[in-house]
Amino acid sequence: MKGTHLAELRVLIAGGGTGGHIIPALAVAHELVDRHAAEVLFVGTARGMEIRLVPEAGFNLRLIDVGPLKSVSLVTRLRTLFNLPRSLFACKRLIREFNPDVVFGVGGYASGPAMAAALQLKVPTMVFEPNAVPGLANRLVGMKVDAAAVNFQAALAYFKSAEVTGIPVRPEFFHLQPPLGVAPHLLVFGGSQGARIFNVHLPQVIKDLLDAVPGLTVLHQSGVRHAATTQAAYATSGADSNRWEVQPFFNDMPARFAQAHLVMARSGASTVAELAAAGKPALLVPFAAATDNHQKRNGEAMVTAGAAVMLDEWDLDAQGKLLGTLVELLTSPERLAAMALAARTQAHPGAAERIADRLAMLAEEKSMKAPSLAR
Repeated sequence: MKGTHLAELRVLIAGGGTGGHIIPALAVAHELVDRHAAEVLFVGTARGMEIRLVPEAGFNLRLIDVGPLKSVSLVTRLRTLFNLPRSLFACKRLIREFNPDVVFGVGGYASGPAMAAALQLKVPTMVFEPNAVPGLANRLVGMKVDAAAVNFQAALAYFKSAEVTGIPVRPEFFHLQPPLGVAPHLLVFGGSQGARIFNVHLPQVIKDLLDAVPGLTVLHQSGVRHAATTQAAYATSGADSNRWEVQPFFNDMPARFAQAHLVMARSGASTVAELAAAGKPALLVPFAAATDNHQKRNGEAMVTAGAAVMLDEWDLDAQGKLLGTLVELLTSPERLAAMALAARTQAHPGAAERIADRLAMLAEEKSMKAPSLAR
């Protein structure tokens, strides 16, 4: 679908907070502009990554004041509930001003009141759910919205008119060449901030791991705050310093994926989508404090597909568990190859295009049924 009959497609994208929410939303926004000449406005909060990423991508951002409801103290929850009417009013005013043809909720703090306002004003709505188990905001509106784009089959049950589109992933991940050489290479990363549990446990096993796996090299992304301590822990382990490297952050993640025979990572939705697109076998360790335990559900989906092995956080404290799992995987090239093929079956190329086209269709369907708010 290229273009729409609407003279001027306007889309309000609501939500953000983490990169897992805002990066796919930006990919969809670019497709809306490129494929449908749409005008896109984001609504978020000052506490999320959207405050930086949205303006950098060239889109306008409006802010509302809304806080968390889950996994927070009673005082914070009461404050959020007290402010909700004001947040809902602000979103209604914004919708009347911008007059969108469709509102797209991507999860996060701003998504709830914005979607509620759109539903009350009878503006077409669509939500995006990257996790196997939806977050609170999407669960509240799931059966009321007009459409939903999900990443996992299991999430279909929470929405009406839902479609498995996958998560928009950078195109480079789909076109990676196999790693060069036969000596295995392990990539370890825990998201842009790193994962403290990886920074603690990998240095404890690195010497024995390198001794057990001939030719193995390890690249570990620690996060900026923990780079010095992680580097020091590796250095004092006694492991051959020519075979490991610690970096605070990667700007070229597709290139890092390309070199890896195995990836050790968290199981956030965006990470899982990138692993699938790249066809990379993984050792996943879900973040135990993730809301609704959604990282574990994401990891279980990859394990069921045969694309990953999963350890819980407490498994890393068990004597020999982490080391044994890594050695078993890294010395089994046939198993890694099978896991790589299985990972590819979970990939969804063209996700951003499909979501953008569905949003345009919703807007066009609405325009044919009844006039929108006066412009």
